[in-house]
Amino acid sequence: MSVLAQPMAVPATSSTRWFQLLLGVIAMMSISSPQYVWTLFTKSFQDGLGATLPAIQITFSILIVLQTWLSPLQGYLVDKFGPRLLIAFGCALSGAGWITSAYATSLTGLYLTYGLFCGVGTGIVYVGIIGLMVRWFPDRRGFATGMVAAGYGFGAILTTFPIDSMLKSAGYQHTLVVFGFILGIVGALAALAMRMPRGDEKLPAAPVATTAKDVAPPDMLKTKVFWLMFVMMTMMSTGGLMIISQFASFSRDFGVTKVAVFGLAALPLALTIDRITNGLTRPFFGWISDRIGRENTMALAFLMEAAAVTAMLVLRDNTLLFVLLSGVVFFGWGEIFSLFPSTLTDSFGTKFSTTNYGFLYMAQGVGSVLGGPLAALLHDKTGSWLPVFVIVISMDALTGILALVALKPLRKAYAAT
Repeated sequence: MSVLAQPMAVPATSSTRWFQLLLGVIAMMSISSPQYVWTLFTKSFQDGLGATLPAIQITFSILIVLQTWLSPLQGYLVDKFGPRLLIAFGCALSGAGWITSAYATSLTGLYLTYGLFCGVGTGIVYVGIIGLMVRWFPDRRGFATGMVAAGYGFGAILTTFPIDSMLKSAGYQHTLVVFGFILGIVGALAALAMRMPRGDEKLPAAPVATTAKDVAPPDMLKTKVFWLMFVMMTMMSTGGLMIISQFASFSRDFGVTKVAVFGLAALPLALTIDRITNGLTRPFFGWISDRIGRENTMALAFLMEAAAVTAMLVLRDNTLLFVLLSGVVFFGWGEIFSLFPSTLTDSFGTKFSTTNYGFLYMAQGVGSVLGGPLAALLHDKTGSWLPVFVIVISMDALTGILALVALKPLRKAYAAT
């Protein structure tokens, strides 16, 4: 009877993990707006608080730094206590950040609400769900992490136009309160149904080359593989976060916001297209990497990103092409959130995967500082966005090259030890 009973567990486990994936996508969608719709609020916060753009952009950096630099601790807590309550708390805290920031009357208040609450909340959710998915899908790590990361990219699709409309009709404070409640509640409800795989649930084996050993964080931090990946993710994060956080600002300077495209305002249309491509790229390139290898996929995507940013800058006087190319830019950027976690887990195992990814995820915090207030400061000092874009393009191209000439041989040598 036991021989006959064993195969019966496979369909149940399979359906369970796909349900967990769906819940992960929903929770990720609920926390995406604080980052991806931030650019719509910058002008309102500037006017409401009487502050400069670089000072306002510090909020964005605080959000990303806390989201990422606390992630090793957050990952450890999820590994130790399980995902359900911690991820639910993170979703609720992210929503509370929006609600409380509506009542901020100073830059400090804005930093301690939007920056602090949204940063800590989204960090718990993001690293917790990524760590959960690499456990549920050892055979499809690139695809599964891409799907939940796509939820983070896609989530703002549903909110961009409604938020833009409510901002114009009811003001930024009312908008923050309404959407803070909605997003916090939806995410928390999805998180309460999540769980880790049980020991008796058999999962498929990984089809790509992976390590047979589980490497603890202290040992991982001693390897060249980790630090090369950290530098690469920092450079890619810098470019993407610069464009996310400054999009409305440089679009206004380029004259894009004064023109309609297909009868729609160019800025929210571009942001909506960007969210679509930013979401699609994550499972797409994750799926590709499961088949042709992580580093080969990185080189393809990162060099495409460099070309797309270059084209968007050169053709910025054509509003239609600018809007469409911004979508291509994000199609070449968003996949870092499927490629890097799957590559890291392939290299260092699953036992400590959540905590290990927490350390790598800190690279996005570094990128937020470089791409947020420092990029805005460079613009203010030079009076032009051109130097900022040149740096971004150079970083993208260099990272694509490093994937092939440095990361690929280094990972191969490490796996052989």
